[in-house]
Amino acid sequence: MAPPYTIIDPYNLTITLLITIAWQITGFAIAWTLQFDKITDFTGGSNFFILALITLTTGSTYHDRSIVASVCIMVWAARLAGFLLFRVLKTGSDTRFDEMRSHFWQFAGFWVGQILWVWVVSLPTVILNSPAVNASNTGRVYPPFGSNALDIVGLVIFAIGFFWETLADIQKYRFKSSKPPKGQPCTKGLWYLSRHPPYFGEIILHWGIWLLCLAPTADKAISSSAQRAQWASITAPLFTMVLLLFLSGLPPAEKPTAKKYFLMSHPPERVAASFTPDTLVPENDVWSNYKRYLSRTSILIPIPPPLYRPLPEWVKRTILLDLPMYRFDEEKDGRKALEEAKRQDA
Repeated sequence: MAPPYTIIDPYNLTITLLITIAWQITGFAIAWTLQFDKITDFTGGSNFFILALITLTTGSTYHDRSIVASVCIMVWAARLAGFLLFRVLKTGSDTRFDEMRSHFWQFAGFWVGQILWVWVVSLPTVILNSPAVNASNTGRVYPPFGSNALDIVGLVIFAIGFFWETLADIQKYRFKSSKPPKGQPCTKGLWYLSRHPPYFGEIILHWGIWLLCLAPTADKAISSSAQRAQWASITAPLFTMVLLLFLSGLPPAEKPTAKKYFLMSHPPERVAASFTPDTLVPENDVWSNYKRYLSRTSILIPIPPPLYRPLPEWVKRTILLDLPMYRFDEEKDGRKALEEAKRQDA
C-alpha cells in the first residue's frame, strides 16, 4: 500500500478549505453576474461531494471505513444537490434570495456562510481520510470496518436520516404538485409526525457519519493528536443543529409561514389599525386551522399528533424544541405583517 499523501497539513484542513472557497467564489460570481439563484444550493451540495472524493482518492490507503463514509457523504450530497437543483428549475427561482439577490454584500454574506457550512460539516470525513488518521503513520493495526459497534450504529443512524430526509422531500414535492387547497399545510406521510421532517433527517444523518468516522479513535488505533482531531469534528453535527435550529432552518420557515396563513384570514384592508387579538375577526378558518395544526404537530422530532397534542406547553417549548422564538405573536407580529402588506398594496 502506497504511503498517504500529505497536502499542506496532515488533516486535510487547509486544502479542503481552499477548495471550498474556490468553488463557492465561482458559484457566487456566476450567480451575482447573472442575477439568478438556480445554482446556489447545487453549489453547496456538490461541494460536499468534491471534498469527500478528493480526500478519499488522495489518501492512497483506501481503508474500507473511509470508503463507506465517503460514499455515504457523496450519495447524500448528490441526492441533495440534485433535488434542490430540480426544485429550483421547476419553480423558476428561490424566494429566500428575493431581497438579497440585488444587494452585493448581503448576497455575498450568504455564500460566506455556505463556505463555513460545507467545510465544518465535512470535517468528520475529511479528517478520517487524512494522512494523520491512516494506520501507516502510526504503525498500529487499523480496525477494519465492522469491528467496532460505532461502525454499525453510525451507518444505521445515517441510513435512517438519509431515508427520512429523502422521503420527506419527495412527499412535500408531491403535495405541492397536487395543488392542494389554499391554506392547507402538508400533513402527508412523515409530515404528519413533524412540521420539518427533512431537518430532522439531516441532523441525525450527520450524527451517524460522525459516529462512523469515530471508530479509529474508539479503538485507539491512531495517535493521540489524531484522536483529538476526530473528537473535535463533533463540531459538524453540532453546527448542523445550530444552523437548522437557530439560523437558516426553522427561523426563516416558522414565522413567515405563520404570517402567510395569518394574512389569508385577515386581509389588511379589512383590519382596523387599532386592532387587538380579541377584536380580530377572521374572514375564514385558515388561521384558526393553522393554529390547531401547530398545537398538535411537533416542530422537529417526529411524534404522532395524538401523543403530542396533550403534552404540557413547557415540554413542547423546551425539550421538544418548539422554542418561543418561533412563535408568531398575533398582536406584535400580526400588526407588523398587516402594516407591511398595506405598504406593499399602497
